[in-house]
Amino acid sequence: MSSAPDHHVESEHRVTVLELFFDLVFVFAITQVTSFLAHEPTAGGLGRGMLLAAALWWAWVAYAWLTNTLGASATAARVTVLLAMAAMLVASLAVPEAFGDHAVIFAISYAVVRVLHVLLYYLATRGQDGIRGAVVRLAPPLLVGSALLIAASFASGPARLALWCVGLAIDYAGPVLAGSRGWRVHANHFVERHGLIIIIALGEAIVSIGVGAAGLDLEADVLSAALLAMTVAGALWWAYFDSVSLAAEHTLARTEGDAQAALARDAYSYLHMPMVAGIILVALGLKKSLAHPGDALAVVPSLALYGGAAIYYAAHVAFRRRILGTWSGARALAVVVLSAATFVGPRVPALTSLALVAALCVALVVWETAVYRRWLATRAGPRSRKPA
Repeated sequence: MSSAPDHHVESEHRVTVLELFFDLVFVFAITQVTSFLAHEPTAGGLGRGMLLAAALWWAWVAYAWLTNTLGASATAARVTVLLAMAAMLVASLAVPEAFGDHAVIFAISYAVVRVLHVLLYYLATRGQDGIRGAVVRLAPPLLVGSALLIAASFASGPARLALWCVGLAIDYAGPVLAGSRGWRVHANHFVERHGLIIIIALGEAIVSIGVGAAGLDLEADVLSAALLAMTVAGALWWAYFDSVSLAAEHTLARTEGDAQAALARDAYSYLHMPMVAGIILVALGLKKSLAHPGDALAVVPSLALYGGAAIYYAAHVAFRRRILGTWSGARALAVVVLSAATFVGPRVPALTSLALVAALCVALVVWETAVYRRWLATRAGPRSRKPA
């Protein structure tokens, strides 16, 4: 494995317009998952929606690694990414019936996205034995996982769900089983790419506010609910993009070799998935709250609103522990309080639920801003420190 690139050179490796273009399809995929959950607000629908989110996230992660390693300027890379976009679009269109009439379409188009990734990686790393070896080790669980999703599309009932779970488990286990040897990471690019996907997910939460309020009279309760929902989204944004993310980027850039690849894999590929899943759930809760702010939330939307925020912050706690080696007591407490408050949702008006979640999220921002005030004052300068 080659030595870590010079930090100054690495800082010039930024996210390309092709990568941003690819992410537009993922925007649509997230929207489709949120719509799927909104139309199936049951425990079973919640589980299936999270399986869809996990599959789509893992497909996006694969291309984040691909363009981080190889860049996206070569013609072959551009063509392959565009083909993958087409396949991802088809898979996204099939999301509403991914466990029903369009199961085969979803599974096959998803498999095409995954196979194109491996194929381009293999062909583009000729003469780079380290990376090519890593791709070869990763391919079997990836292909087996995709094959099981295709098999699931021809099954029904519990067998279909079982095959989905086994297929995704094998696919997700692949990078750990294959090891981090051979992979290269451009830290600044990698961190920027994942930060942008968090913004995309939060964008879906904001869109859900508009969708939830669509067709309603803009009376005081609706406007209040919309402003509270926006407050929640803003606080979730703040929690990600302030102190810890900057320190994490610096830590990843300083780490070298196989340890850097393992850190990027664990902290970003794995632990960002529950962050995105949590945002998707919050978006569902916001959408349902805006539709009827004076009524109590049903059990599943309440679980989505409170529990989604809890999952988001729990992922932050794990992320900070993995990449900085420290714990966030404030965020851990927020997880506990939000989880306990889930039972309040079905008993109070949705507007009250929004106010409670917004208050908790803002309180966390205020506390952390006060605690990290001195460090935050330097965040625009050299990234040489981390929060205490």
